Amino acid sequence: MTELPRKAAARTARLAALPLGYAGRNAVGLGKRLAGRPGEAVMSEIQQRTAEQLFRTLGELKGGAMKLGQALSVFESVLPEEMAGPYREQLTRLQDSAPPMPTSTVRSILAAELGADWQERLVWLDGGPTASASIGQVHKGRWHDGREVAVKVQYPGAGDALRSDLKQLIRLARTIGPAFPGVEIKPLVAEMQARTEEELDYRLEAEAQRTFAEAFRDDPHIAVPDVVAVGETVLVTEWLESPSSLAAVIRDGTQEERDHYGELYVRFLFEGPRRTGLLHADPHPGNFRVLPGPGGEPGRMGVLDYGAVARLPEGRLPDAMGRLIRVASEEDSAGLMAGLRREGFVKERINLDPDLVLDYLAPFVEPTRVERFRFSREWIREQFQRINDPRSEGYTIAIKLNLPPSYLLIHRTWLGGIGVLCQLGAEAPFRQIMEESLPGFADAS
Repeated sequence: MTELPRKAAARTARLAALPLGYAGRNAVGLGKRLAGRPGEAVMSEIQQRTAEQLFRTLGELKGGAMKLGQALSVFESVLPEEMAGPYREQLTRLQDSAPPMPTSTVRSILAAELGADWQERLVWLDGGPTASASIGQVHKGRWHDGREVAVKVQYPGAGDALRSDLKQLIRLARTIGPAFPGVEIKPLVAEMQARTEEELDYRLEAEAQRTFAEAFRDDPHIAVPDVVAVGETVLVTEWLESPSSLAAVIRDGTQEERDHYGELYVRFLFEGPRRTGLLHADPHPGNFRVLPGPGGEPGRMGVLDYGAVARLPEGRLPDAMGRLIRVASEEDSAGLMAGLRREGFVKERINLDPDLVLDYLAPFVEPTRVERFRFSREWIREQFQRINDPRSEGYTIAIKLNLPPSYLLIHRTWLGGIGVLCQLGAEAPFRQIMEESLPGFADAS
């Protein structure tokens, strides 16, 4: 596969085959167990083969298929180890790579977008991509003023493929779901559908990136490359020299690197909205680049890809969010319930046990109760299993709580961010960061 779109029927058929493949392997696995093979070994084999088919297909199709794969990749840490182990290699591979489209196609798009004289401005272009994503790929180049640049080119037909894939994935959500038990696929895909047109608009992305670049210019911790030129399906930005992304740190980084870049990751997620009025809403590790400091020590963190950005009401994260998390951190369950009702998280005539609600919100609250918090796969799995256990009293809390539309993207981004921090196993001064950057948290009165 070299470019988008495939014929719609062919793409639909490949996506439709995903749940069928999973069901078929389960049937074969049942036969093996009946024949006497250990159940644990059979399940591991099924999960490994499912992971390979699922993420190979999502990665090769790009479009909405790969976008779903990238979104799922940040939740890897919540899966039980016997399932996460076989998935991990495929997931992290998807975070950083995908098959390229031909250079000839790239050059024809540049001519159409930047004009016939594009080579007078972009005086050199690498023959192969340095990175690929769901709707485009990136080449290294050199601008006429000597600056090295990143040239992002959208795949031909990416818009149609993205819309078609997401529509198909909504229909398949229930049957794909068993491959990621406990992760709600349908709401995740529905939220992607709602933001499709924004992600396809490179001019809108350029506007957001310029805002972040200005806000973080000369920042000692965060680097955001500025925009050089933009067209409808081409975006040229300053080049960010980086040997690897957070995905590499997750895979084999030292504890010092995990803590250092984990803290910068948290600071950006909270400080970005405070400085720009925008929330970078694509938290997967491939968008966050490692910039080594002097002597190879951990340095700054570069942040890429501003296609998924939430434009926050009133230009900031909601004050009520900070106040509610602070009240919850102080274990004031009655005050928390009153605040949740005021903000519309609990509707009229819905009765909930305040203590169970407080317990349900633990993944967001526990890191704020100590000076420094260590995120880990074990911790998030414990939280995830506890609130998703049908036998527990708190299981119905998620069903009865209401998430106002203005919080949907914030909620998904924070969950994804926590997932990445747990993959890193990072320790960070979470409470201090929230006091500095989250409106309402420092003064919860």
